[in-house]
Amino acid sequence: MTTEISPHTTQAPLQLERAGAVATVRFNRPEVLNAIDVPMAQALLAAARELADDRSVRAIVLCGAGKGFMAGGDLATLRADPVQGAIDLITPFHEALAVLATMNAPLIAQVHGVAAGAGLSLMMQSDFVLIAEGTHLNLAFVNLGASCDSGSSWVLPRLVGLRHALEIALLGESLTVADAERLGLVNRVVPADQLEAETCALAQRVASGPTLAYGAMRRLMRESFDRSLPAQLSAEATAFAQCAGTQDFRAGVEAFYARQAAQFAGH
Repeated sequence: MTTEISPHTTQAPLQLERAGAVATVRFNRPEVLNAIDVPMAQALLAAARELADDRSVRAIVLCGAGKGFMAGGDLATLRADPVQGAIDLITPFHEALAVLATMNAPLIAQVHGVAAGAGLSLMMQSDFVLIAEGTHLNLAFVNLGASCDSGSSWVLPRLVGLRHALEIALLGESLTVADAERLGLVNRVVPADQLEAETCALAQRVASGPTLAYGAMRRLMRESFDRSLPAQLSAEATAFAQCAGTQDFRAGVEAFYARQAAQFAGH
């Protein structure tokens, strides 16, 4: 398997790598545990838009260089001019999250070391989370006297329920990997030395699946909390009919009758 790296340089705050149908977004500020600053937020938005326009991408891995996944927002950005700094940082980061949420390709978070603040939020909004043993987690916002951002107030109650979400957000206490697994924040806990291999295997499996159906299910699940049951049933019927017109659906049906594993092309 060959890996292609986009024009982002190794010194850039974010690297976008390709290996077949799998794209890897690697946060690349290891000297500050990949704390997100304005250039990184802008680079993530650019990468998200690029991936959204590329139908050959069928799985996306989010990971961090060095010793951590992402330690939240870079306080140096906020210290000099807190209000404008927050606006400059949050605006492109939130736009990137909105783009990633609407894509067909599922997101896989490969988490190690630390995930705090916006890093924990990004982890929670991924479709799959593989986390290394010993990783430290903290929503962290309240410890700085701030409310949460990066979609954490949307996703956290959906994952753990309102009562647990308020406890995590208001107390600002660190969570262990065992806590995260118990609360349903992660899918798999793996030894640190196996994290990359486990993530790669999952990404390859996802990348060989029915990508358009994945996209439909991602949107149906995320939007279900805002709909009545009749409205959700209508949305499901529309999505199913759209999937039924795809090449992948025909391949799946024929494979069922042939008693074979379906070979999906992603369209």
